Amino acid sequence: MMQKWEFSLKYYQDSAAALESALKEISAYQSWRDFDPGKLFPVDARYQAMPALTKKDIREYFPLGFVKPGVNIQRGLDSGEISFVSTSGTTDDKVTNIWNQKWWDASERASWKLNSHTARLATGQHPEAILVNPLNVGIASDTVDLPLEQRRLARFLYLNERTSYTAWTSEHMDRMIRELMVFRPVILEANPSLLARLCRYIAESGQTVYQPGLIVLTYENPTALHYRQIRKVFSCPTASSYGTTETGYVFMQCEAGKFHQNTQFCRVDFQPLKKEHGGSSLGRILVTPFHNDWYHLLRFDVGDLVRLDETGKCPCGRHDGIILAATEGRCVNATLTCAGRLVTSRELDQNLSKLEDIDEYKLEQTAADSYELHVASRVTDKQKLSEAAAAVLKGLYGAAAKISVIHENMIAPEASGKYRLSKTLFPLKIEDYLEK
Repeated sequence: MMQKWEFSLKYYQDSAAALESALKEISAYQSWRDFDPGKLFPVDARYQAMPALTKKDIREYFPLGFVKPGVNIQRGLDSGEISFVSTSGTTDDKVTNIWNQKWWDASERASWKLNSHTARLATGQHPEAILVNPLNVGIASDTVDLPLEQRRLARFLYLNERTSYTAWTSEHMDRMIRELMVFRPVILEANPSLLARLCRYIAESGQTVYQPGLIVLTYENPTALHYRQIRKVFSCPTASSYGTTETGYVFMQCEAGKFHQNTQFCRVDFQPLKKEHGGSSLGRILVTPFHNDWYHLLRFDVGDLVRLDETGKCPCGRHDGIILAATEGRCVNATLTCAGRLVTSRELDQNLSKLEDIDEYKLEQTAADSYELHVASRVTDKQKLSEAAAAVLKGLYGAAAKISVIHENMIAPEASGKYRLSKTLFPLKIEDYLEK
């Protein structure tokens, strides 16, 4: 862990308690005990000596391997204090977790303190509209439209019941616009790709939309294209919230645009990439949640790459914990240049966002020097756009890159309901690119 970061004594106490409890009492970590150098060593050194917990490990030891002896899981399920939830995704990505709503809510409340807008607006009683894929949260219906009453839960309104926005009609999106005006949410929580799609429609149709106090982007990494399309319609502040089902709320983007660690509810260990792939500021994170009595995870590999803020400071005045300049995207979304350098989905997006006429895209690397770019655009001169896109990609991946540009009406989401901006069609192990 870089010395520039500031951590409280409580953070180190929580880190030590989570580690010692897991090694002593949680059966999934029995084989990890030999890695521990012992209590005479600093807690950071003890964590760094440990392996990473993977989704494969969770599938192998779930559920009894992650609770303390004597904890009655069935009683918790029967009482409703906990439930089992499955994440969406591919077979390798799917995992079932123990869901503790009370802990999750507390983690969310702690993250609100890391942004001045959420600190002011989010009371826990505020009306909130949610525009996400119902495969992630909400109620799914691809056959019939659900009335507002069936999509309303306490202070939440789920705007969308379709599992793919390729099925959205103009009537469906008009309904979302009307409901925002009627419901008047203080916060709009949205999947950035879905909100961008709605914003493209609003801009094209010349409509106006209710402006909430804040838009919180979640479930996906927002791209420059998403922000460009959203800002054509919404003038309110935006913030990106980063977390996972397993670990709760991990980082929150502040009003200055940097990401602050939710140190009250989690520990984050940073593993840098090798110098030739990004150096000391770009790397993978492993997350250890705090205070969840029902589910004990240690150094969980969340599968994401982040970029550290090299100054270790932020104009917002918050300096507790790790500060990120950016989230760089999923490890599985990384691609390689012809020379073999790792390219994050954020770096790819920074390059492709130079093209003004793209609505959506997905890049598939089919071989070491071959790339297919799927593009959705409303421009009529497709050949000109293809040439411009190929030039941008050759500048990023190398002059020897073989680029194919395929024009689509829409880019469909993955089976998880989320969008994947890029991927290789051959195995890529992020561990091969980490600094040892």
